[in-house]
Amino acid sequence: MKADITLLEVENVFMAAVQEWSDDFVANMWYIYIVNDSDFDIDSVMVVSKAFGTIDGEMKKTSLLRHAFAKVPAVSVVKVEMVQDSVLTLNNEFMLTYFMDNKLYDKKFIFKANSINENTVEEVPILFVDGVIVR
Repeated sequence: MKADITLLEVENVFMAAVQEWSDDFVANMWYIYIVNDSDFDIDSVMVVSKAFGTIDGEMKKTSLLRHAFAKVPAVSVVKVEMVQDSVLTLNNEFMLTYFMDNKLYDKKFIFKANSINENTVEEVPILFVDGVIVR
Protein backbone atom coordinates (compact mmCIF):
# COMPACT_ATOMS: atom_id res chain seq x y z
CA MET A 1 0.00 0.00 0.00
CA LYS A 2 2.89 2.42 0.71
CA ALA A 3 4.09 1.83 -2.85
CA ASP A 4 0.83 3.41 -4.07
CA ILE A 5 1.60 6.72 -2.35
CA THR A 6 3.42 9.25 -4.50
CA LEU A 7 5.19 12.03 -2.62
CA LEU A 8 5.16 15.20 -4.67
CA GLU A 9 7.53 18.08 -4.02
CA VAL A 10 5.93 21.34 -2.94
CA GLU A 11 7.06 24.19 -5.21
CA ASN A 12 6.10 27.86 -5.18
CA VAL A 13 3.91 27.45 -2.10
CA PHE A 14 5.41 28.54 1.21
CA MET A 15 4.74 30.16 4.58
CA ALA A 16 5.61 33.70 5.63
CA ALA A 17 5.45 35.61 8.92
CA VAL A 18 4.55 39.27 8.46
CA GLN A 19 4.35 41.94 11.13
CA GLU A 20 1.12 43.97 11.05
CA TRP A 21 -0.68 46.40 13.32
CA SER A 22 -3.37 44.86 15.53
CA ASP A 23 -6.10 47.14 16.84
CA ASP A 24 -7.08 44.45 19.36
CA PHE A 25 -3.62 44.33 20.94
CA VAL A 26 -2.67 47.94 20.09
CA ALA A 27 0.72 46.71 18.89
CA ASN A 28 2.51 45.19 15.93
CA MET A 29 1.93 41.43 15.88
CA TRP A 30 3.29 38.64 13.67
CA TYR A 31 0.81 36.92 11.34
CA ILE A 32 1.42 33.72 9.39
CA TYR A 33 0.41 33.55 5.73
CA ILE A 34 0.21 30.82 3.11
CA VAL A 35 1.77 32.23 -0.06
CA ASN A 36 0.70 30.53 -3.29
CA ASP A 37 3.21 31.88 -5.80
CA SER A 38 2.30 29.22 -8.37
CA ASP A 39 0.16 29.44 -11.50
CA PHE A 40 -2.39 26.98 -10.08
CA ASP A 41 -5.14 27.18 -7.46
CA ILE A 42 -4.66 24.96 -4.44
CA ASP A 43 -7.75 23.30 -2.99
CA SER A 44 -8.85 21.69 0.28
CA VAL A 45 -6.04 23.42 2.14
CA MET A 46 -5.39 22.31 5.73
CA VAL A 47 -2.85 23.80 8.14
CA VAL A 48 -2.01 22.25 11.50
CA SER A 49 0.19 24.42 13.70
CA LYS A 50 1.99 24.05 16.99
CA ALA A 51 4.96 25.50 18.85
CA PHE A 52 7.51 23.55 20.87
CA GLY A 53 10.90 23.99 22.52
CA THR A 54 12.52 24.86 25.83
CA ILE A 55 12.15 27.99 27.93
CA ASP A 56 14.43 28.31 30.97
CA GLY A 57 15.42 24.66 30.61
CA GLU A 58 11.81 23.46 30.72
CA MET A 59 10.16 21.75 27.72
CA LYS A 60 7.13 23.70 26.48
CA LYS A 61 4.58 23.03 23.77
CA THR A 62 1.35 24.63 22.66
CA SER A 63 -1.87 22.94 21.70
CA LEU A 64 -2.52 22.09 18.06
CA LEU A 65 -4.44 24.60 15.98
CA ARG A 66 -6.18 23.53 12.79
CA HIS A 67 -7.19 25.79 9.92
CA ALA A 68 -9.00 24.87 6.71
CA PHE A 69 -9.44 26.85 3.49
CA ALA A 70 -11.52 25.69 0.54
CA LYS A 71 -9.22 27.33 -1.99
CA VAL A 72 -6.14 29.52 -2.23
CA PRO A 73 -6.15 31.03 -5.74
CA ALA A 74 -3.02 31.15 -7.88
CA VAL A 75 -0.66 34.03 -7.07
CA SER A 76 -2.38 34.97 -3.82
CA VAL A 77 -2.03 34.77 -0.05
CA VAL A 78 -4.23 33.70 2.85
CA LYS A 79 -3.78 34.81 6.45
CA VAL A 80 -3.65 31.75 8.69
CA GLU A 81 -3.13 32.91 12.28
CA MET A 82 -1.47 35.36 14.64
CA VAL A 83 1.62 34.24 16.56
CA GLN A 84 1.88 35.70 20.03
CA ASP A 85 5.22 37.12 21.16
CA SER A 86 5.43 34.53 23.96
CA VAL A 87 5.82 31.66 21.45
CA LEU A 88 8.38 33.35 19.19
CA THR A 89 11.11 31.86 21.39
CA LEU A 90 9.83 28.38 20.45
CA ASN A 91 9.96 26.46 17.17
CA ASN A 92 6.73 27.23 15.30
CA GLU A 93 5.67 24.36 13.04
CA PHE A 94 3.05 24.53 10.30
CA MET A 95 2.01 21.33 8.51
CA LEU A 96 0.47 22.28 5.16
CA THR A 97 -1.62 19.82 3.15
CA TYR A 98 -3.49 20.62 -0.06
CA PHE A 99 -4.60 19.38 -3.47
CA MET A 100 -3.31 20.83 -6.73
CA ASP A 101 -4.50 19.37 -10.01
CA ASN A 102 -6.13 16.50 -8.06
CA LYS A 103 -2.78 15.51 -6.53
CA LEU A 104 -2.04 15.59 -2.81
CA TYR A 105 0.83 17.74 -1.52
CA ASP A 106 2.13 17.84 2.03
CA LYS A 107 4.97 19.79 3.65
CA LYS A 108 6.13 20.78 7.11
CA PHE A 109 7.35 24.36 7.53
CA ILE A 110 9.27 25.27 10.70
CA PHE A 111 10.12 28.77 11.85
CA LYS A 112 13.03 27.99 14.17
CA ALA A 113 13.10 29.48 17.66
CA ASN A 114 13.77 33.23 17.62
CA SER A 115 13.89 33.31 13.80
CA ILE A 116 10.77 35.45 13.52
CA ASN A 117 12.17 38.91 14.16
CA GLU A 118 12.79 42.19 12.35
CA ASN A 119 16.46 41.31 11.67
CA THR A 120 15.67 38.31 9.43
CA VAL A 121 13.07 39.83 7.11
CA GLU A 122 13.04 39.85 3.32
CA GLU A 123 10.40 40.96 0.84
CA VAL A 124 7.49 38.51 0.66
CA PRO A 125 6.34 37.86 -2.92
CA ILE A 126 2.76 38.90 -3.76
CA LEU A 127 2.40 40.86 -0.48
CA PHE A 128 5.40 43.10 -1.27
CA VAL A 129 6.06 43.72 2.43
CA ASP A 130 8.91 42.60 4.67
CA GLY A 131 8.50 39.26 6.40
CA VAL A 132 10.22 36.02 7.40
CA ILE A 133 9.88 33.29 4.77
CA VAL A 134 10.18 29.53 5.22
CA ARG A 135 10.29 27.50 2.01
